[in-house]
Formats: sequence, structure tokens, C-alpha cells
Amino acid sequence: MPVALTDGLQVLDRLTVDVISDNVSDTYVSKTAFATSEFDNVVRGGTKIIAGESLLVANLGYGLRLRTGVADVERALLFDTGTEAAAFVRNCENLHLDLGTVEEIAITHGHWDHMGALLAAVDEIVALRGSVVVHVNPGMFDERGIRLSNGEIIPVAMVPNPAEMRDHGATVVNSGDARLLLGNRLYYSGEIPRVTPFEKGRTDHLCRPADGTGQWRPDPLLLDERMLIAHVRGLGLVIFSACSHAGIVNVCTEAHRLFADIPIHAVIGGLHLGGVMERVIPQTVSGLAPFGISHIIAGHCTGWRALHALADTYGDHVSQSAVGTTYHFEAP
Repeated sequence: MPVALTDGLQVLDRLTVDVISDNVSDTYVSKTAFATSEFDNVVRGGTKIIAGESLLVANLGYGLRLRTGVADVERALLFDTGTEAAAFVRNCENLHLDLGTVEEIAITHGHWDHMGALLAAVDEIVALRGSVVVHVNPGMFDERGIRLSNGEIIPVAMVPNPAEMRDHGATVVNSGDARLLLGNRLYYSGEIPRVTPFEKGRTDHLCRPADGTGQWRPDPLLLDERMLIAHVRGLGLVIFSACSHAGIVNVCTEAHRLFADIPIHAVIGGLHLGGVMERVIPQTVSGLAPFGISHIIAGHCTGWRALHALADTYGDHVSQSAVGTTYHFEAP
């Protein structure tokens, strides 16, 4: 990776993270000191009565809005969009979230629970501001499938391809290379090296060419997955890893390699340690220790056993991500 690219990452004065899509409801989740709850967010936006219809819906998937601040200039980006259009639109409306401020969308990998609402997001943004840039890589557009315990292979929904995104008004950057987003405010990675001996992915994940003509082949590593990194003044790195198919220790190892002199302040996202991945919880918990992470905000595909194991080891440094929560990163 060219040194100039990482050196070019701008230091943020503040970073605000709005959780638009996640697996868990916010209401009974313990908060960090720098978080604002779903109730507070919807009321501040103008909601007069708390009811089911005025709150957000949790479902399988992940999507965030990141608001980056440098001096008095704020610029915003979506980090994935979650599972499906209805939930995305409802959650944005109930948060009173202004999508007209969103300039770019960074997609982490080609799974439907991270891209299912992408075209709806593009439509909303283009209607408000006229344009949006979507960042993807060519590996995202194979067809994906899951091998069930009985051996049957079930395809999963295809994600929107670059042509479809353009048809909806997006400008698409489809490259496997790392890049800086939002005018050098965020680092969007290239392929994440798989270096640990235990983070080998799920053997039941498969893929084949998008046209359906080829044979299913194993796809445990999901090499199309990307992470996003911000550097907040006085705090350090905030790493966004939506699903951590690469393994969260591999993610942190690569972030440390790229930005060796900057501490990791927070890791946010799904850690992919639920279900069949529970077998690597002990190695993952111990593997995170050398990084000295101040906050692990685990959501989506982390799984309750992993969350408990992390909390048992790292205490209040660990919290649960939930839909509707806002996190504020700014040095005192």
C-alpha cells in the first residue's frame, strides 16, 4: 500500500455514528458514556409520542451513517445499508435523519444483509441532493449461497450490481484498491490479509459466477470484504468492520500495520462469532488483547456467547451495538 495514501488520512475533530440497521433493538441495551439512545434520538427529531410506530425496527443486517467533523465543516457517508428497503426507509424517517447530507456510500462486502437496501438509499439521496458516490469492488458481485447441514445449497439474494446502481443515479467506484473517502477523511481498505492461524471463515459459504453458469465453489474467506478507518484527534483510530468475515483480529492487525503509530480507540461492527463461528471465540478474545482497544462496540453477527466472553475479559470496554443508537467520538 502506498505510504502516501495512509499519510493522507485527515484527522477528524469529531465523528458521529448513527446506527440505522442492526440485529438488536436499542431500548434495553446498556449505553457507553458517549452514546445517545434511540428514545432520545427520535424525540429530539420531533417525535411527540413513543410508540411502536415511532421507533426503529431491528432486523438481520448492518448499516451506519458516519458524520465527520473537521473545524466547522461536516461531511457524511453511509457505511453499508442493511437488509431491505422498507426497514431502511422507516428507520431513517423515525430517526429524522437527513439523507441529503450523505455524499458517499461505502459497501463492505457483497452480502444481501449489507446491500439489500442500497438502491433505496441511492434513490433517497439522489432525490435530495442529485448525486451520490458508491464505493464497491469487483469481488462483491458473484452469486452467494449457503450449504445447509443436510448438504442442500440455498442461494441468497443477489446484491445490486454497478449497472443497477448507475441506473438509479449513483456514480460507482468499482475497484479492489484502497482509497480515501469524503475528501481524505476516511480510509477504505483494500483486501484484508488473512494472517492468523484460526480466522479461516465459514466452510458453508459458497459462491459462483453471477450468471449462474458455473459450479458452486467454497468461499470461506470472502476476500471482497473491506473495512473503514477514521482517525479522531486525541482519541486514535475508530475501525468499522461490518461483518468481520476476515476475522476481527486480522482486521485489527491490518489496521495496526497501516497506522502503526496510532492507537486503536474503538472497533465497531459485527464480529461474526455467532453460530458455527463460536469455535474461535477463545482465540479471538485473547487475540484482541495486544491492541489495547478502549471500546469494542459489537453488533450484528457477533452472537451473545462472544459478547459475553468479551465482556467477561474486557469489562466496560465492551458494549452492544443496537439500532437507533448514536455514538459521539470527540476528545474532551
